[in-house]
Amino acid sequence: MEALKILGLFGRMLSRTADNLYWMARHMERAENTARLLNAQHHSSMLPNAEDSAHRQWKSILDLFELDQFAIDEKQLLPKSVLRFMVEEHKNESSIFSCLRKARDNARSVRGGIPTELWEMINSACLEFDTIFKNSSWIKDPEKALDWVKQKSHIFRGVLEATMPRNESLYFTKIGMFLERADNTARILDLSFSLNKMENKWENVREESLWEKKGFTPDNSIDRLGKDYYFWLAVLRSLSAFEIYRQVYRDEITPQKIAELLVTRKDMPRSLLVCVQNIQKNINRVCIADSSLSVKLVGKLVADIMYETVDSDFVEDIRLFLDKFLKRVNHLGTIVSQEFLVPINPLVNYDQKTIRDSDE
Repeated sequence: MEALKILGLFGRMLSRTADNLYWMARHMERAENTARLLNAQHHSSMLPNAEDSAHRQWKSILDLFELDQFAIDEKQLLPKSVLRFMVEEHKNESSIFSCLRKARDNARSVRGGIPTELWEMINSACLEFDTIFKNSSWIKDPEKALDWVKQKSHIFRGVLEATMPRNESLYFTKIGMFLERADNTARILDLSFSLNKMENKWENVREESLWEKKGFTPDNSIDRLGKDYYFWLAVLRSLSAFEIYRQVYRDEITPQKIAELLVTRKDMPRSLLVCVQNIQKNINRVCIADSSLSVKLVGKLVADIMYETVDSDFVEDIRLFLDKFLKRVNHLGTIVSQEFLVPINPLVNYDQKTIRDSDE
């Protein structure tokens, strides 16, 4: 009996360690992807748009993160206010500051189980953050400050690969990293297609008004989706995908090809397919039984994305696809926590119905 208690305690200790490594990676990845999202919006806001258009775009970022607490006076919803809130606000759990702080807290909890270089990298990132963002001067050049966040995340992954032993510690870290990357790539795509469609709708309304004033009938058959080169260029660059896009397609930038590159391409590091394949690989490494629900969920998710047909109909309804994908990835993260880590929610009975429900 005592032996069973000792084994149970040991198992909880291992779960706690894996949980800290998992969330350490998720928070570092989330900081980078928040920086990418803000940088993409910053580039987009520099394009010639009406003032109300820029307002809607910045508001969409807050809606994407479900940050209702930022519901202040509409006149105060300025780009600088949103940037500060999403970068340095201590009370915002989704801010870059909060992500880096949580990553350091998780790393400190397993300080004796990670390489010294990895701990020093995470700790120094938090200390440098206070130096870079201690005053409001960074807001004059947000791109430079956001690039610093991305560079720190790149260094984190480099130190991780170079120093971590190839065992369960590294595998759980990578599960967290790729789950977060899949989630954020889908969110950036969702926001981009949403904004593009919204702006085209408003542009059509404005054109119709101008044509009617001149006594002509507008030609609504012209589809502007994808013709805004600089908008899609900013989206690709926010995901470090512009050069890869040029290598793969070598022609004009279109929404359909962007969707294909960032959803189903095997040679795009941040595509949804590559993310879920890496999740599957690392779950298989830590999972003993093939009957595990997380193995089944991630296997089905990989197959569904791999054999998805990206055509004009897919692009038209891409937001439905992305919404479904986000729900499935979040459900997978919950199951991983319940099976291997510190459970987010109480355990439930898993069966085939649960697997089917995750796809609905």
